[in-house]
Amino acid sequence: MKKIAVFVDVQNIYYTTRDVYQRQFNYRLLWQELIAQGDVVLANAYAIQRSDDQQHKFQKALKHIGFNVKLKPFIQRSDGSAKGDWDVGITIDIMAAAADDNIDTIVLLSGDGDFDLLLSHIKAEYGVKTVVYGVPNLTANSLIHATDEYHKIEQSLLL
Repeated sequence: MKKIAVFVDVQNIYYTTRDVYQRQFNYRLLWQELIAQGDVVLANAYAIQRSDDQQHKFQKALKHIGFNVKLKPFIQRSDGSAKGDWDVGITIDIMAAAADDNIDTIVLLSGDGDFDLLLSHIKAEYGVKTVVYGVPNLTANSLIHATDEYHKIEQSLLL
């Protein structure tokens, strides 16, 4: 049975599905798709920690599905902009998973082109299959070209 590791850039998925569809992503449906393909041995969802009930409820739902929820504090800068970026953390965890002989497939939910070099590297270095789920037109072409398999997040994967 195929061994799958899943990594979700929660902020990216939230904002891209909201901007294009005005709807939320259906993580439970994704989970059902993935377990039909193999054994999910690792599933991390990377989110920003905010003190609001909706966020806590969402994080609890992710944990109930089977995700490890990793949180980083939300940083509000004095100029009004905000910071909450998990790219380095996601990269480190994907590198570790790809190096694990127990993992066959790395699944990344993000449209962020910054991950293209990472996917190219782990395919070449470790021979793992890479899969990306991203919103069409908001997923970097470089990421689509770097992965073995690209799945468009469309209406069927939304709540």
